[in-house]
Amino acid sequence: MIVWGFLLMAFADTRELQLLHLGLFLGIYLAALLGNGLILTTVACDHRLHTPMYLFLLNLALLDMGSISTTLAISYQGCAAQVFLFLFFITAEYCILTVMAYDRYVAICKPLHYGSLLGSTACVKMAAAAWGSGFLHAVLHIANIFSLPPCQGNAVDQFFCEIPEILKLSCSAVHLREGQLLMFTACLTTGCFVFIVLSYVQIFRVVLRMPSEQGRHKTFSMCLPHLAVVSLFVSTIMFAHLKPPSISSPFLDLVISFLYSVVPPAVNPLIYSMRSQELKEVLRKLMGTAAVSLEHLLPSCCTYLGV
Repeated sequence: MIVWGFLLMAFADTRELQLLHLGLFLGIYLAALLGNGLILTTVACDHRLHTPMYLFLLNLALLDMGSISTTLAISYQGCAAQVFLFLFFITAEYCILTVMAYDRYVAICKPLHYGSLLGSTACVKMAAAAWGSGFLHAVLHIANIFSLPPCQGNAVDQFFCEIPEILKLSCSAVHLREGQLLMFTACLTTGCFVFIVLSYVQIFRVVLRMPSEQGRHKTFSMCLPHLAVVSLFVSTIMFAHLKPPSISSPFLDLVISFLYSVVPPAVNPLIYSMRSQELKEVLRKLMGTAAVSLEHLLPSCCTYLGV
């Protein structure tokens, strides 16, 4: 059977609800682009933020913008591209979050060795390794899932192409190979998660020994945004793929997919900007500079237009 395209199912059949969903998704998407774009601009424009922590945050913002921008639909080739890009961005983001845990571990537990362990070259290599891991992971899954055309039709009961829904339409040979790949993915994911947990166990041990309450508060403030983002990222993805079949339903699957594919990229900038005083100060400075520039530009434009 030749499949020329995939049919993505709508959230609702009524026009009013469809318009409501359109407005909701568009608002979240624009908020995610704005929030992550502000982080990118802020980190890039101020030399005080050219540190490993903010370099990794810049990479995270790029990946968030990419992941939320891939959920569009789509032809057969477009569906393959969407699955590839989404896997690429999600995997690379998880690797960056793992590297960020290492950054915080070194900064708190080995501060005297921070410059040697996390120099500019080491940071670039770790970021490149995260992006490369995402690319390789996505290639492996795409090469397997789309090696054979679907055997069960082309109706995807989801608002974007994702592996569980595509597998429902795939042949048995694809299922078998994908199961082996998913076991490998699960091992790598578990390894990264264990590394993050062990890093924070060491961090909390050091923090709890600090004599100064102000020092403990400052250290916790540095770690809380990363912990919140990791918790949101891991909990939604784990629940999406490990939930019991007995509680599964089309509506619940839609809600969970929305939570792990759309919500984190929109929420992550808010989490980091709320806890980082440096980021907020630089952002206020940039906004003030932009407002002054606009104030001087408007009279010139009005004079030119004869207003």
